[in-house]
Amino acid sequence: MALQKNQIIPLNVLTLSSDGCGVGRTDGMAVFVPFTAPGDRLLVRIVQVRKNYAYGIVASLQVPGPGRQAPRCPSFTKCGGCCFEHLTYHAELEAKQQFVADAFQRLGGLAAPMLPILPSPAPLRYRNKVQYPLTADENGHARIGFYAPRSHRVVPCTDCILQPAQLNRIAATACRLLDQMGIPVYDEAAHTGFARHLYLRHAVSTGKVLFCLVGNGSRMPRASEFCRQLTAAHPEISGIVLNVNMAQTNVITGGQNITLWGEGVLRDELAGVPVALNPLSFYQVNTAGAEQLYAVARQFAELSGDETILDLYCGAGTIGLSMASSCRRLIGVEVVPQAVEDARANAVRMGVRHGEFLCMDAGQAAAELAGRGLSPDVVIVDPPRKGCGPAALEPILRMAPRRIVMISCNAATAARDAAYLAPHYTVDAIRPVDLFPRTKHVECAVRFTRKR
Repeated sequence: MALQKNQIIPLNVLTLSSDGCGVGRTDGMAVFVPFTAPGDRLLVRIVQVRKNYAYGIVASLQVPGPGRQAPRCPSFTKCGGCCFEHLTYHAELEAKQQFVADAFQRLGGLAAPMLPILPSPAPLRYRNKVQYPLTADENGHARIGFYAPRSHRVVPCTDCILQPAQLNRIAATACRLLDQMGIPVYDEAAHTGFARHLYLRHAVSTGKVLFCLVGNGSRMPRASEFCRQLTAAHPEISGIVLNVNMAQTNVITGGQNITLWGEGVLRDELAGVPVALNPLSFYQVNTAGAEQLYAVARQFAELSGDETILDLYCGAGTIGLSMASSCRRLIGVEVVPQAVEDARANAVRMGVRHGEFLCMDAGQAAAELAGRGLSPDVVIVDPPRKGCGPAALEPILRMAPRRIVMISCNAATAARDAAYLAPHYTVDAIRPVDLFPRTKHVECAVRFTRKR
């Protein structure tokens, strides 16, 4: 009998899908159930039926799987942040290792050496950045939280366990001051009110914090008093910035930053690279985890000091600059102008004179550099989730570097790109690295060596 919506069925969870759902099978059909663990024995209510698979929700947990634990966050399953808070960290790492292995085997058709996943140095309180949407409660008081899955409904959350408690405390103080000073919270439906988001960045190397209020206007009411009271309560704040976003959009930040107090940038260091971050700067959210990832990239690059490195999708240049002392020439490419400016400034701070940074699309830059006859020894790629694709990979193949080091936040597109390179390059090693504990996301580093 075919599955029906609202039908309740027994289900044994066999594995986890890459989007974080538990997967079981009934009558040959896969059933995906969120917030479940391998080994769980459940009663599941079917909520959606497709041709070859179905979705369900837990009606009752009969027998827990061996990797299950009691969630510690009261907002778990309600907000759209974590999906693995019900798993032990060991079980989460096993699942993520399998996500990467499955992608390369099934999508890439590659049986490459898979190194053990590197766990995050801290599975909780690891984020150096937080963006809280603001909402008003039934009494009109400002509250922070996070969006519920697939919605813009704010779920209150005053102490997210992925973020330093210090940032949660600063946000609570800011809400109290907004209420005291009568600064209204933004209403997305009516496009009224002022305070849209709180955006905080934390420098792990110094302990300093950059506080940003995203506002529906360029003039913040009672700004001086707000800054004075907030910094008196939290002296670790080194700067307060108003980001102006008056657009009727779900994009968090606008393009204009106004420094209200202190320094408008946050100074930090990542893998030996000094950085100055404004609210719009890209930066890895897990500092210690990113340093592990960059260390793997340096190891995979196998530099002797005489190489030319081409760093595509370089962002603020941190990966390439972390290798600058071990190469002869560094060329970084990034399409975002602000990131290129940050990369150039970071190089100046480090005294790197053998590096240059181009503001171009990665594929166009690779094609142009290949046309000029550039022959880098090592190419580093750190593309967005959509991966590199032939537009970038084809000119890389023409340049024929000895090694390619790929950093990817999406194992599926990394596997696809690896298969494209496979006729010309051997995949020597794949190393998953967990930068985002308690979420479904996992990074991986891949080393390619040119075939003889």
